[in-house]
Amino acid sequence: MSAAYERDSYAWASEQAALLRAGRLNEADIAHIAEEIESMGKAEKRELVSRLTVLLLHLLKWRVQPGMRGGSLQATIEVQRRDLSRLLRDNPSLKSTLDEAMSDAYGDVIILAASETGLPETALPSSCPWSSEQAMDADFWPDRAAPPRALGQMRGTKHL
Repeated sequence: MSAAYERDSYAWASEQAALLRAGRLNEADIAHIAEEIESMGKAEKRELVSRLTVLLLHLLKWRVQPGMRGGSLQATIEVQRRDLSRLLRDNPSLKSTLDEAMSDAYGDVIILAASETGLPETALPSSCPWSSEQAMDADFWPDRAAPPRALGQMRGTKHL
């Protein structure tokens, strides 16, 4: 079964699902099924770090470039907060990895923010200035003032 796994993962997955549903466990490729399940969990954690990176980058840009604040930046922050809320709702155990994920994400944020803003990395906070709760709170904005007519407020949404 390893050859099918290497050759056509979609066909292999369909075949394995059918075997499991039929209760034919002795015919299933258990080792690769376990590997795929582990991979799914890792992908969810990568998604968490990726979404946090985008959110934290845009929050940092909101903080350090007040003259560049606009609807697009605001919308990106609000959409990432919604996406993170859904990801954590669908995978509640990921909440236990938030501190590590924030740290991983912020390491990338510094590099990206320096590139996108033209500021030297040394001009940016060396560690994330916000907790995960702050970053994902729909009412939190780095300057402590919500933008006028915030998109989330217009829609009556609140996250986490």
